[in-house]
Amino acid sequence: MRSDRMERVPMEMHQVRYFLAVARLLNFTRAADECNVSQPSLTRAIKLLEHELGGDLLRRERGLTHLTELGERMLPLLARCYESAASAKAVAAAMKSRNVAALRLGLSDAVDITPFLPALMELLRAFAGLSLKIDRGTSAATAEALREGRTDLALSCPAAMTWDRYESWPLFEEGLHLAFPAHHRFSARNALTPEDLAGERLIVRRHCETASAVEEILAGHGIDLSFGLEANSERDVIELVATGGGVAIVPTSTALPSSMRTAAIQGLSVGRQVKVYAVRGRHRSPAAAMLLTQLRAADWAPYEWGSPCDGPASASSASVNA
Repeated sequence: MRSDRMERVPMEMHQVRYFLAVARLLNFTRAADECNVSQPSLTRAIKLLEHELGGDLLRRERGLTHLTELGERMLPLLARCYESAASAKAVAAAMKSRNVAALRLGLSDAVDITPFLPALMELLRAFAGLSLKIDRGTSAATAEALREGRTDLALSCPAAMTWDRYESWPLFEEGLHLAFPAHHRFSARNALTPEDLAGERLIVRRHCETASAVEEILAGHGIDLSFGLEANSERDVIELVATGGGVAIVPTSTALPSSMRTAAIQGLSVGRQVKVYAVRGRHRSPAAAMLLTQLRAADWAPYEWGSPCDGPASASSASVNA
């Protein structure tokens, strides 16, 4: 007996890729051109994907394309699925070729390397002969090194990354909290007010893009930073705090030793976005391509502003409210 139902076809990655292109461009013709397929082929593949998922993902009304409610819900899940599949393919290719690879990674002074270590360790496992160079510097120096081709990728905040050929992918947006030694008078507190910082020696992180905004807010609450300390290295800040040199307002992604505690600062509605950057149109080595894919596919939810964990710091951490 003939069935009018479309035969069930398993979801395939090219279908996901076509959907992601249309979701980004909101135009079937442009998406087909980008994916290097005919528009009927792209439309047919997306229809098969919609059949597999049980509903329409996209809707066209008078030439306007937009996501349906199901499409909105599926978009981040399918994006992560596609990136994970691409990452797996890159790892497999690297394991098969065993080629010696090189990667030069720029890292802003204000960005802790800890959140990115799992991806870097996976890269080292995949490329046994990998030559990895991590280039630390100010945000401006990190931007310049990437622009001039001295690094392949960069992890930084957007402030200095203004060249129109930079291509960026947001990883996470995080808030700030106060870090202090475990024996400090704040040790029993999960939340503080700016006024609580009066009389504290505050270690100022001049290398961070949020420094000016933080200082402005604290000054508005009568907190004088003129007698504090300044440091241009995240590790130096942590060491100074750990040894009792003062307290510091740090990003929630900053890894802290067990001898330190953190607390939210009420009213400190300052955050920052961490992105991975490349240069549009520039050749990427297999190692750079794999790392980029891994970073884009990773789960950054624990580092997001207002998440239950709000970063990898100590158990007393509290989220910063925007």
